[in-house]
Amino acid sequence: MTQPTAAPSLLGVFAHPDDESLLAGGVLAQHAAAGARTAVVTATWTADTHRIPELAEALNILRAGAPRLLGYADARNPASAPGDGAVRLVEAPLDEAVGRLVAHIREVRPDIVIGHDALGQLTGHPDHRRAHQVTLLAVEAAGLPHLYPEAGEPWQPAALYAATHSESGMGRLGPLLQGVGKSLLAVPDAQVTTSVDVSPWTAVKWRAICAHRSEVARPRPLPGLLARLPEPERNQIISTEQFTRLSCGAAPGDPHQLVV
Repeated sequence: MTQPTAAPSLLGVFAHPDDESLLAGGVLAQHAAAGARTAVVTATWTADTHRIPELAEALNILRAGAPRLLGYADARNPASAPGDGAVRLVEAPLDEAVGRLVAHIREVRPDIVIGHDALGQLTGHPDHRRAHQVTLLAVEAAGLPHLYPEAGEPWQPAALYAATHSESGMGRLGPLLQGVGKSLLAVPDAQVTTSVDVSPWTAVKWRAICAHRSEVARPRPLPGLLARLPEPERNQIISTEQFTRLSCGAAPGDPHQLVV
């Protein structure tokens, strides 16, 4: 009898609490439902801030384990890392940030890593861009035994995907962000290698987004904007997740699934 193939394990690497739910909540829920190991590393906000309990709740909903934090400050919010000596992600020594992420990759040992795209998503947030750079370097370094030997046994993920948005796929999301003065930095359609219909997990994804209550309560962040939409319109926006395969392994054969 042929045994079913297990879904590949996932590690998401995102800049802020809520990025994981907004950009890849459906895929994380999908893989967890299929029995895969999933985890998330968050680059900014520290354990003593109000957003980490919210992150923990969101990850519990998505079945993606406990928060894993790199411990840096948000470029635009000093309260994200209280106390003296806090370092913003965008100003952190690159070698240090890469080493911290390598340790998580080697501990989790994921088949697939998901991160930000080079644009920093639609709004071009500097933390998103920096997290993209750190993730690119860390995925390669994690498999090399001579780099960061103190970070654990080498592990090479089989695939790296960047969460992204295509020019034609923005739909209602574009006007929604423009309405509060935010930029739109979409990639050409040809750069999207994988578009996943996550509509079976839309309810779970929305619950995870809502766990970030402090962002839902604010008028300009995307969770708050989505919360003020009619449910059918909101579900249409969050039911598709797009990715660009960046490196590692052979080219995927299915443009509707993350594959190793």
